[in-house]
Amino acid sequence: MPIDRAEVARIAELARLEFLEGELDDFTAQFQRILDHIEKLKEVDVVGVEPTSHAARGEGLAGSTLRADAARGSIPVAEALSNAPDPGNDHFRVPRMI
Repeated sequence: MPIDRAEVARIAELARLEFLEGELDDFTAQFQRILDHIEKLKEVDVVGVEPTSHAARGEGLAGSTLRADAARGSIPVAEALSNAPDPGNDHFRVPRMI
């Protein structure tokens, strides 16, 4: 699927991207390589391959790197604030952002 410079410029405009002239030429070449790679992936035989929503999940959570979620208590306030550079009165003090 060939893509030309004008089409890349149109896509960039839709995506609110700005390119200099040389950058547009470079990006067109890069975009073409991406599209060529996608076309190559379409050649892979995936008949009989079950779709997955998460590569790390097996049946349920068995064999997964994810741990079971369990409620537990928080650390004490004094311990949480022990390394704070400027602890307040039982809270983290941060610079004003307004």
